[in-house]
Amino acid sequence: MNVPFTVLIPARLASTRLPDKPLAAIGGMPMIVRVAQRASASGAMRVVVAADDARIVDACAAHGIEALLTRTDHPSGSDRLAEACTQLALPDDAIVVNVQGDEPLIAPALIDAVATVLAMQRDAVMSTAAHAIETAEEFGNPNVVKVVLDARGHAMYFSRAPIPWWRDGAGAVPTAQAPLRHIGIYGYRAGFIRAFPHLAPAPVEATEALEQLRALWHGHRIAVHVSADNPGPGVDTPEDLARVRALFSTP
Repeated sequence: MNVPFTVLIPARLASTRLPDKPLAAIGGMPMIVRVAQRASASGAMRVVVAADDARIVDACAAHGIEALLTRTDHPSGSDRLAEACTQLALPDDAIVVNVQGDEPLIAPALIDAVATVLAMQRDAVMSTAAHAIETAEEFGNPNVVKVVLDARGHAMYFSRAPIPWWRDGAGAVPTAQAPLRHIGIYGYRAGFIRAFPHLAPAPVEATEALEQLRALWHGHRIAVHVSADNPGPGVDTPEDLARVRALFSTP
C-alpha cells in the first residue's frame, strides 16, 4: 500500500544531557542530517526538519535537507510539529510521521509502517509502533514504556509500569502473549496535531509523564504497528553518542 505522507523531524538545540545534540557529528555529518537521510530512504514524499535554531537550519541546508525555523518557546515536540504543519499548509487529512531527531539508526521501513497503519485505520487520529518484550529486566524497567492493545490493534493504555501484569507470574514476563514495548515514533493526521496542543492535559499524562495519554484520555484512538524488529538505539547521552559513532566508523 503506497501511502502519501510527510516526515517531520523536530529538532531542539538545547539538551541537558547532551548540549547541541542535533549538531553532534556522526560519521562526518550532523546527527540531524543522519536522521533526515534515514527518513528520506522511506516512502515519504517529503522530509522536513522543524528546528528551533538557525544553526540547525543552516546545517541541514549545507547537506540538501529541507528545514524550517520554528519558535523557541514550544513546551514540547508536539507543539513544534503543530507549527510546522501550519507553516507547510498541510491539509487536515494529510498524514505526518514524527521521527525523533536523535534516532540516526531508525529503520525506513518502520517509518513506512507507521504511516500505513494510520492510513488503514480511518477511525484513528494517531499511530505508533511497538515490539515484543522478552526479558523480565526490560518488563520491569520504568524507562521502558509498555502498551496494551485492543482487538483491532488500537492502544488501550501506555504505562511505565509492567503491563499487562501477570497475576500468577510473580512479576515474570507473561507467557500467554508477550507484552509490548512502545517505540517512540508517531503518525498523525495533520488536523489532529494542530489541535493537540489545545487539548487539556490529562491527569494520568502528568502521572506517567507520557504525552500520548492525552489523546486516549480525550477519547481518540491510536493505531499501533507491532514490529518484529527492535529499533536502533537513540542518542540521549554522551555514552549513546559514542556507541552510535562507533557503528558509523565500522567498515
